[in-house]
Amino acid sequence: MHFDQKENRPVESEAAREGSIPQIARSLPDDTWHAALGRLYDVALDPLHYETLIDVWEDAVGPMRKRADAFNTTLLNDPEIAEHFRRAGEVLDRVMPENIEEEITRILRPFGRVPAFAIDGRMRIRAVNTVARVQLGAVDGGILTDLPILGTEIASIRNAVAGLAAEQDHTAAIMRVRTGEDGRFLILRLQRFLMADQSPIVVVAANDLKFPAQGQAVLRDAFALTQAEAEVLHALVDCGSLTEIATKRGRSLDTIRSQIKTIMSKTETRSQVELVRLALSVVEISQVSPPNAAPESKGRSVKKLTSFASKTLTTPEGRRIDYFVLGDPMGRPILYSHMALAMPRWPASAEAFAHRRGLRIIVPIYPGYGHTTPAPRKSDYDAVLLSDARRVLLAENVTRCPYVGVAGGSYFAFPFAHENPELISGILCGGGMLPDLDHTTYDGMGKWHRFIVGGAKYTPHLLSFMVKTGFALTRRIGKIGFLNAIYSGSEADKETYSDPDVLEALLIGSEVGLSEGISAHDAYVRSMIGGMLKDWSALIAPVTARIPVIFFNGLQDPQVPPAAVEQMLRNHPQIDFRVYPDAGQLILFRHWQDALEVLDDLTRA
Repeated sequence: MHFDQKENRPVESEAAREGSIPQIARSLPDDTWHAALGRLYDVALDPLHYETLIDVWEDAVGPMRKRADAFNTTLLNDPEIAEHFRRAGEVLDRVMPENIEEEITRILRPFGRVPAFAIDGRMRIRAVNTVARVQLGAVDGGILTDLPILGTEIASIRNAVAGLAAEQDHTAAIMRVRTGEDGRFLILRLQRFLMADQSPIVVVAANDLKFPAQGQAVLRDAFALTQAEAEVLHALVDCGSLTEIATKRGRSLDTIRSQIKTIMSKTETRSQVELVRLALSVVEISQVSPPNAAPESKGRSVKKLTSFASKTLTTPEGRRIDYFVLGDPMGRPILYSHMALAMPRWPASAEAFAHRRGLRIIVPIYPGYGHTTPAPRKSDYDAVLLSDARRVLLAENVTRCPYVGVAGGSYFAFPFAHENPELISGILCGGGMLPDLDHTTYDGMGKWHRFIVGGAKYTPHLLSFMVKTGFALTRRIGKIGFLNAIYSGSEADKETYSDPDVLEALLIGSEVGLSEGISAHDAYVRSMIGGMLKDWSALIAPVTARIPVIFFNGLQDPQVPPAAVEQMLRNHPQIDFRVYPDAGQLILFRHWQDALEVLDDLTRA
């Protein structure tokens, strides 16, 4: 394989195109295999193509999965396929300047609620947030003329961006532009940032022009305007046409011009453009909440998570283990396993409830996540993870407690309870899976979960590229964008993280998996390909015979579909299944009060 000099994409040799289809894939139509291979390199060059790879990959692997043995088959276990994945991984490393993308993503992060995008000095859109992608159709690598803004306004935006990029004294500007679709006005707020290499980037945040109810009073008081002058300025900001203002107010055009001249004098502005910018800036400043003001909650709690440093212990071998203690630091203990997706924090309301109930939720950070030392390369990852959890409990002087697991990570509760019978008083699994599920479980999964979880089970040797590219995609589209993608088929999960409490917990908690200087993709892979998806059914009977085991499962879970829940209910009557039609994979965050009530009881067992 070599790189096309013009398009910077890998070019397959004639042998690769015609003669290198691995023998194990010969049962697939050639076009299906070539499509999957092509998408593989497309994703390596640009992770934004990730979803297209998921779709094509399912076309290729889905039929093979249906014929595979549940526990004794590794699909596509062919050195040529592994070599393509290795090459694609090299391409990803070569073309993804992660440090720059991380920096731009971090700059855009505070603009999560409004459309925002970053433009470089060449007027190229370097990155967009999810809101801009949806509302403005903006895309990474796009240009300004792609936006739904009136063509005559684009030159003004270019000039403003160029001015800010070159200006040393001024770092921000505000503009009013008209859209090309329906002629409505947008307010653009431009702000210059300097990258680590000192190159400028300009972030453009957009809002529909909605003059607040108190806007006239703010302008009147700020500039000693009369009520009539404040109304004219309001109208100027809203529509911009003096003729239209005169018509609506029943005044002559000369009267309106005279009033505007007076307003410009009082505001010490030299043009209508400058006047409008000043008016918008003053009104915007007036709407900034004081530091102690409570944001609107729309009926939901908007408490902030308590900030605290993680605790740390060092093993005799020199490994560092970090862990959190949520709730009451002196309360009755609960061991919580945060799953591979990294959800170590609970919603603020849940952590406050735990504190009131006297519950201490202990959260060991998985090996390779956050600042916890990775498991040694040739070690058994599962064994290191479970050993770390035991060490943390001993450090916290815990003699007995319940174990909480999430999704596929619920697996770890069973070997831990089996190996440490004196420590565990019960198990609660949120969105848990059991090992005796067949290929129909994977067929019923959401496509994102099937791609990763199915990949871990049937093509574990290829999982590293799949996961690393998923992490790269998250850096490109942001964590909210990634949540929107993986939970696109679960209305319950989307509704769950629309709660500000839950979203805050997910975003802050996930920093141990992906944040500046941290990428736990290798640890994620190792946690998935250990014992989790193998046949560990022999652990179920002895554990359930000794302690209560409770499963919370939602019928909108993209990883554990309803048919899988029904199968688990039939096969395991000894487990207390509690099924919630209104929940998905994030069931513990949606029904955290029910979960904590159960855990409260288990701490007393």
